[in-house]
Amino acid sequence: MGFMDAVLGRRKPARPNLDSLFALPSAAITVQAALDFVPTGRASVAFRAPEGRAFADVETEVTALLDSDGGPPVAVEQDAFGFDWVVLTTDPADVVTAVTDAHAVNSSLVDAGFGPQLLCSLVSFAGPGGQKLALVYLFKAGTFYPFAPMPGGDEQRDNVLEMQVRDLLEGELPMEKDLGRWFAVWNAPGL
Repeated sequence: MGFMDAVLGRRKPARPNLDSLFALPSAAITVQAALDFVPTGRASVAFRAPEGRAFADVETEVTALLDSDGGPPVAVEQDAFGFDWVVLTTDPADVVTAVTDAHAVNSSLVDAGFGPQLLCSLVSFAGPGGQKLALVYLFKAGTFYPFAPMPGGDEQRDNVLEMQVRDLLEGELPMEKDLGRWFAVWNAPGL
């Protein structure tokens, strides 16, 4: 950080710690034991795909690497906002493998110089009564937050559940303290 940044009140953004993704399997056990939400075995990574051959080559290499283990194929989907999502599915549901694959996607993109295009990663859960829950990792902040859409698809959030999950996991995951950064990921592929 330079002198002018200090004078103007700018701060360096937090460096993401992709290894904190590996805390998700133990957090999943906590969520399952306390709230009866079961991991679905799905994870996804969102990014803004830049134009060009270099990125297309990296995306092809990543999907080929993850498809090579003989498991379910990796899907790449685009959402309504123009973000691409690499959707990883394990069968049977295995949160450890899903997290490991999400880490591999994130790391591959960072190593290839495409870290600034990464938005978030999420791991999904299914709860009682069809309730969905995702633990979302904000790449640029290096923090997690829960996202719980209400059943029924009317784009309403279960804020009480989100606060319960935040309080439950505060000691296990670096939770995002600024609620304004708890972005809604409606209809996110993998959710």
